Amino acid sequence: MKLKYYSLFILLGLGYTLSAQTLTKVWSTSEGIKTPESALFDATSNKIYVSNINGEPSTKDGNGFISVLSADGKMEKLNWVTGLNAPKGSAIYHGNLYVADIDELVIINIKDGKISKRVKVEHAKFLNDVTMSDDGTIFFSDMTANKIYSYAKGKLELWSEDKLINNPNGVWADKGKLYIGTNQILEADIKTKEIKVVVAKCGDIDGLQKLGNGQFLYSNWEGRIFITKGGESIKLLDTVADKKNTADVSFVPGKNLVLVPTFMANSVDAYQFKP
Repeated sequence: MKLKYYSLFILLGLGYTLSAQTLTKVWSTSEGIKTPESALFDATSNKIYVSNINGEPSTKDGNGFISVLSADGKMEKLNWVTGLNAPKGSAIYHGNLYVADIDELVIINIKDGKISKRVKVEHAKFLNDVTMSDDGTIFFSDMTANKIYSYAKGKLELWSEDKLINNPNGVWADKGKLYIGTNQILEADIKTKEIKVVVAKCGDIDGLQKLGNGQFLYSNWEGRIFITKGGESIKLLDTVADKKNTADVSFVPGKNLVLVPTFMANSVDAYQFKP
């Protein structure tokens, strides 16, 4: 999500390629949802885990919670895990849900539905998105501190604060690479930490995911979703006029669904995508 979430980003001069193709909404859930920032599909359980900030995104108020939806958007457990502050991005590994929460990485045992550990990140300012690499290393972004952290085998590390990492938000790990969303898409080699730009002029990226065909799906928090084609960005959805944000969006492989937490609109929307 974007820290200055109340301001609108004006897309002028960014060279986006427009497309007549749009996403088709198939369901929307708003029952009890409060400031949703991310919606993560778990193929193992066929459930969707929703991070509800329920307040201000940088305030430690204890109001945050995680909800569980069925794969078709039905509310199953509104207050599945409570006692968080402003939960945002999440990732799943070995039965645990890892959630970024301002200055902590919160680890939740999915089977028990309980917080098993809180990893304090000293000097963190605004932890945002989370992803998992092939070997189980958890990577997460600190948006306002311009840093990427890693967590593996109980060890927390400042992974990179390269000069290209400016206002990082969405992160995605795949086949030895870490992709970082800023106002462009960065590709970092996980072993060497060498970073390069792979897609420029993206606006402020929120959610970021690499698809199986090598394309990237990403969102701008204000209400836009894009897919890349080479170095170009093709707009799939624009809900700015409807005041529906597109926060940490995610793609469900096999179902061709894009899950969209609408933040201030207090819903999770699902769109069918036909490539």
